Amino acid sequence: MSEGDPTPEEERSPAAGRIGPLKGTPAEGLLAAIFESCEDAIVSKRLDGAITSWNPAAERLFGYPAEEILGRSIRVLIPDDRQHEEDSIISRIQRGERVMPFHTIRRRKDGQEIEVSVTVSPVHDASGRIVGASKIARELGDLDLARKALAESEARFEMMADNISQLAWIADADGSIFWYNKRWFEFTGTTLDEMKGWGWKAVHHQDHIDRVLERFVASITSGESWEDTFPLRGADGRYRWFLSRARPICDDSGRVAFWFGTNTDVTEQREQSEAIENLLREVNHRAKNMLTLIMALARRSAPGNDEFLKRFTRRIQALAANQDLLVKRAWGSIDMADLVKAQLAFAIDLAGSGLTHSGPPVAVTARAAETLGLALHELATNALKYGALSRGDDGRGEGGEAEGDEDGIGSVAIAWTVEDGRFRLGWTESGGPPVTPPAREGFGSSVIRDIPAASLGADVQLDYRAEGLRWSLDAPVESVVADGVGVGAAGDGDGAGDA
Repeated sequence: MSEGDPTPEEERSPAAGRIGPLKGTPAEGLLAAIFESCEDAIVSKRLDGAITSWNPAAERLFGYPAEEILGRSIRVLIPDDRQHEEDSIISRIQRGERVMPFHTIRRRKDGQEIEVSVTVSPVHDASGRIVGASKIARELGDLDLARKALAESEARFEMMADNISQLAWIADADGSIFWYNKRWFEFTGTTLDEMKGWGWKAVHHQDHIDRVLERFVASITSGESWEDTFPLRGADGRYRWFLSRARPICDDSGRVAFWFGTNTDVTEQREQSEAIENLLREVNHRAKNMLTLIMALARRSAPGNDEFLKRFTRRIQALAANQDLLVKRAWGSIDMADLVKAQLAFAIDLAGSGLTHSGPPVAVTARAAETLGLALHELATNALKYGALSRGDDGRGEGGEAEGDEDGIGSVAIAWTVEDGRFRLGWTESGGPPVTPPAREGFGSSVIRDIPAASLGADVQLDYRAEGLRWSLDAPVESVVADGVGVGAAGDGDGAGDA
């Protein structure tokens, strides 16, 4: 028998079997009373894991009577997937370490697994040699479970916050920042003591800090979400651009309690955007030079044909207007209302309120913008010279309106809809001179009718009604509307107004 092990008599004794080798001194009697009455499970074991003492609380917690469990290995209480915990505990106990309270899973006699908090300490003999371990275990109550859930939630939040690509921070209701994620400190090379409160101003560029501060304070005051773009200084001393946003977090009463903010590095995107913008400007410049050259060649090739040159020049100008609009939108989608205004700007001074447009906000593709823009420009040119917007000029255009023989200006209504998978655009003239079909058709008719039909897969109708020309286009929505930018996404309002 090794030193510190119970004697055969003690192992056979019922009392000793429950509480281990306690002697009959008053102090030891008091210890025995505490051992018996404690609400926490108290278990002692040898270094090989054999259980040597087992109090009543242990019986209640684990379901084993003392006479059934004494002498058996403590591992009977440990689930198979947690046996490694016992290996670690014994290793630490042999080094004389105390295992501080930790949450784990243990198994009852009936097989039920329970969540417990466990503390393990080394047991020494009279000579100071470690001969075993004592364990205190208790089942986790509601408070313990709440603390555990909180700790797990905090750990998950910290893991997420420190591993996102953005810099992140939290401020109190008045905007004073008290927490940053690890990314912030890695980028700025600062500490929380340097940054807490309003210390973040130290890493802002002096050319932008006043504007940023003004807008941030305004959002804090109003309680509205904040967004801004500005440069921040990194640990290497260089500045990078960040898109920064913050949202208010409200309490149950609806008052702002915190602000949660992120800073997203957009330096590369800005540089790419600037490079693309410069390239588009250069392409636009070269294209306009080419259009100018074409107009010069046309003047030399058709001297004396002023009417042809005037119409040809206006068509070139319509192309240039489309080009300018597309460059401003980086050759992306264009709001239909903006397209109408850009193409019909030349007619606004003459037509005034007689030229109107209406329709829902909708963005059209670059290809559709070019086709529709030229058609609208041609229709407006003919309306000003021969149709509802004319002032009584003689002659007939190749696009098809009748002669004008009355003074004054009628009206033109442009309207579009997007419904049932179709994009529909209409041009309706009224109040002008009587209309008759044209004697001949030329390039203008192709621009108005043939090109939209072929380019957009559209059904195009041109109706020479006596009371006013009517032109309509009915096309599949996917051939006109920008992908993912549908009705209501291109702007505010219903798009109605003077062209």
